[in-house]
Amino acid sequence: MTSRRRAVTTTPTAPAAPTAKRDRTHYLYIAVIVAVALGIVVGLVWPDAGVELKPLGTGFVNLIKMMISPIIFCTIVLGIGSVRKAAKVGAVGGIALGYFLVMSLVALAIGLVVGNILHPGDGLHLTNAIKATGHSQVDSEALGPVDFVLSIIPTTFVSAFTEGQVLQTLLIALLAGFALQAMGPVGRPVLRGVEHIQRLVFRILGMIMWAAPIGAFGAIAAVVGSAGLDALKSLAVLMLGFYVTCVLFVFIVLGALLRIVAGLNIFTLFKYLAREFLLILSTSSSESALPRLIAKMEHLGVSKAVVGITVPTGYSFNLDGTMIYMTMASLYIADALGTPMSVGEQIPLLLFLLLASKGAAGVSGAGLATLAGGLQSHKPALVDGVGLIVGIDRFMSEARALTNFAGNSVATVLIGTWTKDIDKARMRQVLAGELPFDEKTLLDESERESATPELPEQREELAKA
Repeated sequence: MTSRRRAVTTTPTAPAAPTAKRDRTHYLYIAVIVAVALGIVVGLVWPDAGVELKPLGTGFVNLIKMMISPIIFCTIVLGIGSVRKAAKVGAVGGIALGYFLVMSLVALAIGLVVGNILHPGDGLHLTNAIKATGHSQVDSEALGPVDFVLSIIPTTFVSAFTEGQVLQTLLIALLAGFALQAMGPVGRPVLRGVEHIQRLVFRILGMIMWAAPIGAFGAIAAVVGSAGLDALKSLAVLMLGFYVTCVLFVFIVLGALLRIVAGLNIFTLFKYLAREFLLILSTSSSESALPRLIAKMEHLGVSKAVVGITVPTGYSFNLDGTMIYMTMASLYIADALGTPMSVGEQIPLLLFLLLASKGAAGVSGAGLATLAGGLQSHKPALVDGVGLIVGIDRFMSEARALTNFAGNSVATVLIGTWTKDIDKARMRQVLAGELPFDEKTLLDESERESATPELPEQREELAKA
């Protein structure tokens, strides 16, 4: 009798086991918010000290960048290698590149319209110091179109990972993924090995994320301390116009597409990605959230093939915020120099910048360097005016990074819907909070564990092969 009572009393305690596993990262992102507020205060009250804190932000972003190449490699190899037919991968890639091109043109057009309406550069005057600052932004090692294409080919297989070139890593990962796909069952053990490496990389990334408050504090303090409020007043029209344009693009253009194609509210998706947006806002780098976007899109129910191809490629080719920035900045500079461009001059320049921006990293400052290099190649006289926007470029880079990230997250869901490679039922459960994301490992452990029973079948297929 007593044994039965004991059995009865112990059964209600079983469901309580999962509650013991609390999400401690909730406090991490509260700490990031506090760190950002403290950084703003330090930058305003002690600007010199704030500038000296810049290495903290740079160091954190560099830690994230250190993980980008292995994450992209593992994600693409697993995405392509897990698809049996190469035609499926080609279809996903073709749809993704076509979508990226169309959205880049839409972003350029929106920036063009807003820039021609506002004319924020009218009445400004350049000094020799500003001209020198503009020319200093031009990369002396800027590559032409042919050299740029050749630079995608790495010197060695390993150098693609050591030199930090995203497009080189992308090429190697595509080749490895298609090779493993062609190997069939023989390549399954290699895929399983890559999967374990991916889990290791994500675990390391989870450890790095605990340094986010320190990085956010240093980055924001340096930005506010170096620019200050005076630099923002004269350029407020351009800044506000750019931010408003990005908001309209994200919530009207992307929001409408997401609702029509996937039947999803963009606010619901962004709520799911709220921590990633906070991380980008505090570091001004969309790359800092790339690994988390990959993990969260897979957890959302998008297939490995779509995530593995769309997200890494989008970070090089789907830069909606950068497109808007280049359009408005070019018109701003032309107006400030007293040489406003006609529509016939604007369109060729912007199409040139459309090509020049591909491959630009999501790191703060990359947009400014790309703009300066593009103007130097297409219309050198405008480079003098690049110095006008140096003071607020870091503030605008946050809007660029947030818009780029929003564009890539929406693109992943859209392409998954078009290719029918998204689990709608799972997506609804995840967005409703019924299937919480595992912050500890940045991986969906239930899927990983469910994959292990397939090992005996894989061994049998391997033996037959």
